[in-house]
Amino acid sequence: MAVRQHRFEILAKALVPGLYRYAWWLCRDRALSDDLVQETLLRAWRSLDQLRDEAAARQWLITILRREFARELSRRKNTLDIHDLPLPDPGARVGGADTDAEDVRRAMHKLDAEYREPLVLQVLMGCSTQEIAELLQLTQGAVLTRLFRARNQLRELLGGNSAQWLEGTA
Repeated sequence: MAVRQHRFEILAKALVPGLYRYAWWLCRDRALSDDLVQETLLRAWRSLDQLRDEAAARQWLITILRREFARELSRRKNTLDIHDLPLPDPGARVGGADTDAEDVRRAMHKLDAEYREPLVLQVLMGCSTQEIAELLQLTQGAVLTRLFRARNQLRELLGGNSAQWLEGTA
C-alpha cells in the first residue's frame, strides 16, 4: 500500500497544477474545477493499477478529467444554474487597468469550445498535437486546423496587440 501511495503522490504532485488550470479553462468556475480535479484524482487512485506506463499519466489524467466534466454537464443539463442568470458584463473593468493576460483570457473564453479546448491543451498543458488528437478523438490534421482557427479568432478579438503572444504559442 505504501508503494502504491508513493507512486500516486509522485504522479499527482507533478500533474495536479496543470489539471487545475485545465479544469478551470473547461468550466470557468473555481469551485467546480476543484471538484473536478478531486474527482479525477479519486478515480485515478482507484484505477492506478491500470496505468502501465508512467509516461502516459498526463494523458490518462486529462482523459479522466474530461470524462468527469462531461458527467457533470449531463447531471446539470436539466437544472437551472445560477450562472445562467444575467450578470454585469464580465469584460467591464473593475478598478485599475487590465493586463494583456486578462485580455487574452477574456478573448479565449469567447472562443467556441471546439477551438478553445485544443488551444488550452497545447498552451497550458503542453500537449503535442498528437496527444491532443488522441484526447479529443480527432485526426492530427483536424487539431492543427482548430489551433490555426483559434489563433486567427484570437487575433481578430484582440486586434494587433496579440500578435507577439500568439506567435509564441505556435
